[in-house]
Amino acid sequence: MRAYIFRRLLYLIPMLLFVSIIAFIVIELPPGDVFTQMETKLRLAGNRNAAEIAQIQREIYGLDKPVIQRYFTWIARIIFRGDFGISVLNQRSVMDLIRSRLPTTLLITSLSIIVTWIVAIPIGILSAVRKYTLFDYTTTFFAFFGMAVPNFLLALLLMLFVHNSFGWDIGGLVSQEYIDAPLSIGKVMDAARHLIIPVIVIALSATAGLVRILRSMVLDEMGKLYVLTARAKGLSERVVIGKHILKIAMIPVVTTIGWLLPELISGETIIAIVMNLPTVGQLFLKSLQAQDSFVSGALILILSTLTIIGSLISDILLAVIDRRVVYT
Repeated sequence: MRAYIFRRLLYLIPMLLFVSIIAFIVIELPPGDVFTQMETKLRLAGNRNAAEIAQIQREIYGLDKPVIQRYFTWIARIIFRGDFGISVLNQRSVMDLIRSRLPTTLLITSLSIIVTWIVAIPIGILSAVRKYTLFDYTTTFFAFFGMAVPNFLLALLLMLFVHNSFGWDIGGLVSQEYIDAPLSIGKVMDAARHLIIPVIVIALSATAGLVRILRSMVLDEMGKLYVLTARAKGLSERVVIGKHILKIAMIPVVTTIGWLLPELISGETIIAIVMNLPTVGQLFLKSLQAQDSFVSGALILILSTLTIIGSLISDILLAVIDRRVVYT
């Protein structure tokens, strides 16, 4: 196990360098840059010096340099100084922008993941144990419903329902009267009210998929010889499920850690846009639309790095849970 972990850590170095190259290529693929859009706006406004102004801005931000030189300058600043550059669109440090939106993103995503696990794990197991019962049919129906309904549509419907039923304004993180107000119990309660819908919407989709996976895993394990042997020895059904079947059935939960870390940072972008939530995912989309290369490149690199680290953690936990896995 130690040798495997050591080798995987060594593999991280070339993988991260490769990911940084891919991230840089992705942000360079679209024609033009953020100043191309600025130049177009200046031309439409009648400014005859639009091209010269845009070129001067490119020189200030180093966007006039060759692609290879820009890549090495960009990656060297990240490695040696932790500097991801300046957002051209917001005129702020990229890390400051990410930090300003990170608490909201982590809070919403973490709550959604916790709700998903709390709801999906027991329901998935019970649905398999009580297969073809009313409980199983009901949970199966809601699981398919949760996977079929688009998240943004469900968010809009819930916002409409809450507004018409209770008169609540759910858009944004807090109500208008609390935006510039100091921290207080009222502001915390208002923020908690605004978080209910995004957490429910994100958790519903994830719960639906995980319930189906767990149900299938538990049903598959219940017919195997080691389970029949455990029952023949006189072990109770609770021990058979909790000690033997559950360990194998938890493998899908462990394997989701590979995408769990980047999901904590990116959040649910579509829900954030629909509900006007100040998350990192919304920042990512806006930076891509505006071709703000320093922001989009930094986020692509961070999310890719977290995916690689999450995959490593997932593999290690999988080896701990399932001793049948052999690593070479």
